[in-house]
Amino acid sequence: MKKGVVLSAVILIVSLLLTACSANQPIDNTENNSTSVIVPAESEVPNKTEKSPEKTSVIAEQILNGNDGEIHYSYYLPKDYDGSKTYPLVMTMPGYGMMWFGEDSSGSNLEWYGFRVWTELSEDVIVVSAQLTDWHETSARQAIELTEYFIANFSVDKSRVYAAGYSAGGETMSQAVSMRPDLYAAYLHGASQWDGIYEPIAQNDVAVYIFMAENDEYYGSAKARSAYEGLQRAWREKGYTDEQISELLALEIPDNEYFNSRGIYNYHGGGNILFNDENILNWILAKQKA
Repeated sequence: MKKGVVLSAVILIVSLLLTACSANQPIDNTENNSTSVIVPAESEVPNKTEKSPEKTSVIAEQILNGNDGEIHYSYYLPKDYDGSKTYPLVMTMPGYGMMWFGEDSSGSNLEWYGFRVWTELSEDVIVVSAQLTDWHETSARQAIELTEYFIANFSVDKSRVYAAGYSAGGETMSQAVSMRPDLYAAYLHGASQWDGIYEPIAQNDVAVYIFMAENDEYYGSAKARSAYEGLQRAWREKGYTDEQISELLALEIPDNEYFNSRGIYNYHGGGNILFNDENILNWILAKQKA
């Protein structure tokens, strides 16, 4: 009887240990839609020396403990991401409705076309989109810190780091690129106002493409023209000719018909259509730091 009791106890303990081990296995969070989502453990972030195809696609809802608090972000690695190669990096920031408002908002930027479109291009790029908490200097510092994190921990071509911002995200990124113009080769400023400084952009030859609807309900196109003129003036003060400036600075202000013909009648929200234009995206990706 005693031997039977001991044997039963051993079997029970082994069973409990196996159950505990299985409970600690990672959960497959891949969603069954056009964009697969993988949520790896923090220790599974790919490094610069390992080829990690199993960790490619969209890695959702990550947190970086930054100097100004938690940074909530998601990112995309190209298929067959290879640490022995280098890739362009696109830091793209959404508007107010997809910022961080707590757990209920987590991942709301994943279906934003301003994030997904970069993942669908023929060229492989690393794409990062953060859900920041404001559109002022704190968010700009966090965007910079996140950019530096990816440069340090992923196989990034440092001569081809790009920024894109829509609406509130544009207010953030216009500050970020002017605070650290050494990091970025080009910046896409969509349906937003310019909150940064012009001179550092010109001094570091950061290419800028500005897109704003003529009758944007929130900002108005005058803000886009003002930013264009300020940047143009900064490059002229540097001694550049208009021809040289045209290689680094572009302004597009479509009229109502441009949007209406595409079934769009809200011009600020409709500004997201800029991400449908491969000519604009390729204009950005063609720029490179010297």
